[in-house]
Amino acid sequence: MERLTEIFSSLSDIETTSELLGLDFVQNALIAVALLGLVAGLVGPFVVMRNMGFSVHGTSELALTGAAAALLFGLNVGAGAILGSVVAAMLFALFGTRAVDRDSSIGVVMAFGLGLSVLFIHLYPGRAGSSFSLLTGQIVGVSGAGIAQLAVVAVIVIAVIGFCYRPLVFASADAEVAATRGIHVRSLNLVFAVLLGLVAAQAVQIVGALLVLSLLITPAAAAAAVVRSPGAAIALSVLFAEVAAVGGLLLSLAPGVPISVFVTTISFAIYVVCRAASAVRNKG
Repeated sequence: MERLTEIFSSLSDIETTSELLGLDFVQNALIAVALLGLVAGLVGPFVVMRNMGFSVHGTSELALTGAAAALLFGLNVGAGAILGSVVAAMLFALFGTRAVDRDSSIGVVMAFGLGLSVLFIHLYPGRAGSSFSLLTGQIVGVSGAGIAQLAVVAVIVIAVIGFCYRPLVFASADAEVAATRGIHVRSLNLVFAVLLGLVAAQAVQIVGALLVLSLLITPAAAAAAVVRSPGAAIALSVLFAEVAAVGGLLLSLAPGVPISVFVTTISFAIYVVCRAASAVRNKG
């Protein structure tokens, strides 16, 4: 209880936050969360349109599997997370082509992947904190290479969504009608699965595998509650994700609390406000 009081009292410590913002690793963290907010906000609305919330959760858990394997074998954790999440997202896209099969396929693959994660983390001989950070994130550990990786992912996401925007929106809104119009829905599903895997892998390293939904689902769901246009939903989703990500980092600095705590709180607050605004508008 005493520690909780200290955390709340330190939230208003602007001087400490200002001092920390002058440090290189904090500036790296700010760039990283800004990039993550951008890509999560861009991908999120398509996840919501496709009803893929469970897929995001499964993809992040399999990113954990890849990262844990890389940690155990002394490889690059970021690359391991990317490999695990992309493979998972593609498996979900291939196995879950029919809506009736989607959840069960994700559950089967995710359970197997989580079993492997537990094994890899158990066998890891290093500090427990290194493996625990895969669950809750470790924003202060973002390096220049990590930022470069995030920047590459951001460029890929922007380029692919810009190039495939119209057919991707059509296939996300109504896959069956899109297929009858000659759109290669299966190919688009695989392309989107790769994008989702890339973004989820980056999010796992920053907010942790347990709380990826707070950036990939909540801002997009909040945007969908107040606007109907896909373009407007994407713009609002990016704005909400940036506010949650950057705001979460700034609030976490002085008390030294994991960023994921504040990211989830801010994104949930935005969602509640948007749902309330939607309810008031519908009554009117």
